[in-house]
Amino acid sequence: MDKITLGLRANITPQIALEMLKDGNRRFTEKNRYKRDLHKEVNKTREGQFPFAAILGCIDSRVPSEYIFDAGFGDILNVRVAGNIVNEDVLGSLEYSCYVAGAKLILVLGHTDCGAINAACQQLEMGNITPLLRKIKPAVDMVTQTNISGNIDEDAVAEKNVFNSIDLIMKGSSILSDMVSKGKILIKGAMYDVTSGKVRFL
Repeated sequence: MDKITLGLRANITPQIALEMLKDGNRRFTEKNRYKRDLHKEVNKTREGQFPFAAILGCIDSRVPSEYIFDAGFGDILNVRVAGNIVNEDVLGSLEYSCYVAGAKLILVLGHTDCGAINAACQQLEMGNITPLLRKIKPAVDMVTQTNISGNIDEDAVAEKNVFNSIDLIMKGSSILSDMVSKGKILIKGAMYDVTSGKVRFL
């Protein structure tokens, strides 16, 4: 697969960028990934990058974006933080990704069996982890309020947390919300299954 150049990216719409991620995950799960020479990709991207998407994902080591979306060097900008939460630094990184670096899509990617979600559900308090987990607590509260059994469906919390993060991006960044309203970018959510490798787009 040829590397994305500035000229090629000009023809990538936000919807096309979304389809590229979907196609990449399909190739990954079907064991039909592109054959890549990573050393050549390093060489081809040494003078610049033309990413088509930015992914706000969790730090979980089982969710490497370039692998699960069958992407190469220079294709994806990654913003990774436990629980794919949103704060000022995340917003700044996403603004840079789209407004400066030219990404056409922001994908907020949660995943099953998330340690940060589990910790938030267990109300863990420890050092700087405590304020981070407070950002996940609204999703915990929303899911527990609708679950009369008393058991917490942690994957449901993870999915709700994805939607909350999207909402915070739209409310917290006038730059990104304006780009969305003008059709310059899309902001979408998805859940990655750590058992199957499949991404379910929300």
